[in-house]
Amino acid sequence: MANHQSSIKRIRQTNTRRLHNRYYAKTARNAVKVLRATEDKEAARALYPKVSAMLDKLAKKNIIHKNKAGNLKSKLAKHVNRLA
Repeated sequence: MANHQSSIKRIRQTNTRRLHNRYYAKTARNAVKVLRATEDKEAARALYPKVSAMLDKLAKKNIIHKNKAGNLKSKLAKHVNRLA
């Protein structure tokens, strides 16, 4: 166990941030799953900007890597455009 006041506080902060980041990353993953499962083109077209913005925000806050966000957005755009 940590002995210094600063390291005890750092552990508390890290745990809080970890839980916060996990929540938003999981929310984004669920949104990506919902968009991938969508077969209706209009619904997918309406959902894509929201999911894209969510991924951009996660990348901006370094919760996910910016290239991962870009790759996911690219694949989702292809999926939306492929729908008939």
